[in-house]
Amino acid sequence: MEDGTPRAGRARLAEIFRFGLVGGVNTGTFFGCYLLLHPWMPYFAAYSLAFVLSMIGSFFLNTYFTYRTRPTWKKFALFPLTNVTNYLVQSVGLYALVTWAGMDDRIAPLVAAVVAIPFTYVISQRILVPRNTGQAQETAGPGTETDERQPSKLA
Repeated sequence: MEDGTPRAGRARLAEIFRFGLVGGVNTGTFFGCYLLLHPWMPYFAAYSLAFVLSMIGSFFLNTYFTYRTRPTWKKFALFPLTNVTNYLVQSVGLYALVTWAGMDDRIAPLVAAVVAIPFTYVISQRILVPRNTGQAQETAGPGTETDERQPSKLA
């Protein structure tokens, strides 16, 4: 459906902005949950539960708000791949920045996190946004049966 027009470019930038906003909310949710849970359980259990809760929240925020698509069980099952991708890119980036580039290990995690954002965006978009498979979908508008970018119940 991307047609290369300035309007399509603005729509993509808006989507990327929403993705970044959801990432910020997700980070805050994770940290808030961690701080709330930590007094009641060991730190690693609090970390793990906060991580899962924030990932579930991130899934729904990204489907409904960022990509404006329908959540499905298949997308829900595949969504953790975005976190795996993020972790791998950040880990490799961190190692490369510190070991090979000689960057300060207090700053390198932030740089690696920024480098990981485009990778995470592409993976999440591929998981959450359906690909157009035919001409009928390209001409379909909002509210039509072939337009999967309309929110609905988890199916």
